[in-house]
Amino acid sequence: MTLVKDSPPDAPRLRVAAPGAAGRRRGEHLAGFLFMSPWIAGFLLLTAGPMAASLYFAFTDYNLFDAPRWIGFDNFTTMFDDPRWRKSVEVTAKYVVLGTPLKLLLALGVALLLAQSRRGQAFYRAAFYAPSLIGASVSVGFVWRALFSDDAVVDRTQSFLGFSPGGWVGDPGRVLYSLVALTVWQFGAPMVIFLAGLKQVPRELYEAAEVDGAGPLRRFWSITLPMISPVLFFNVLLETIHSFQIFGSAYVVSNTTCGPADATLVYTCYLYQKGFKESQMGFASAMAWMLLLAVALVTAVLFWSQKRWVHYAEDAR
Repeated sequence: MTLVKDSPPDAPRLRVAAPGAAGRRRGEHLAGFLFMSPWIAGFLLLTAGPMAASLYFAFTDYNLFDAPRWIGFDNFTTMFDDPRWRKSVEVTAKYVVLGTPLKLLLALGVALLLAQSRRGQAFYRAAFYAPSLIGASVSVGFVWRALFSDDAVVDRTQSFLGFSPGGWVGDPGRVLYSLVALTVWQFGAPMVIFLAGLKQVPRELYEAAEVDGAGPLRRFWSITLPMISPVLFFNVLLETIHSFQIFGSAYVVSNTTCGPADATLVYTCYLYQKGFKESQMGFASAMAWMLLLAVALVTAVLFWSQKRWVHYAEDAR
């Protein structure tokens, strides 16, 4: 119902909401909160709550059996003096620096091939994407360990090609590269994202560049890369964060030892050892928060750098 008071034409009109409208809005809000309540409960109980508890434990001496004892920043100072902690940081950084670019380069290369119309395109897309679905499973870790063991398929292949034999899993100098090969093999997810970005590039740009005499490399550098730079930034950010969180493959391939000689002692593997094998949950919580800060710092640097090389459509208007 609407009530309009007698007033000059320029005067504001008074409108009164129909009876029951406020009650209906409250009911809609209540229904919305009810539908969101499973997610809210899960977030509070399974995410926010454990995070708050781990932040408290990071400043305590806690072994899972006795009550936590407040020790301040002792866990962090001990962490920086721990040579195995520094080794885990080194191994993780090496894995991220090697695995992430190689994975993205392969994903982009295959996406460029699949972006072209060809027979059986749907099959090839599914085949290349499949490793991303199964690559993180424990069974694949066992298979990968078998492939790179002594006198296994990889060992025999490199011997046939004239390279010195010797299993990668037992070699401290090469076992990390087997983990890099495993993560590169799982390039399907970023490939699909790259493929979606390539489909959005206007064909008119390539046609105009061909008329101007631009070759394939010039078209890729001047058209493809700038146009898919937002997708490239998304993949770089996602895969970098994912690489910092590596655990399952390193734990399985090393036969739960994170070795040999700590060669696969990635950060999360050492965190697991300190928290669940040595029952130093306070120290492990401090490690977890240091990892969170490191990932947040890397993410902030990537967002800062995107202003220099990421081109959005609205920026060109």
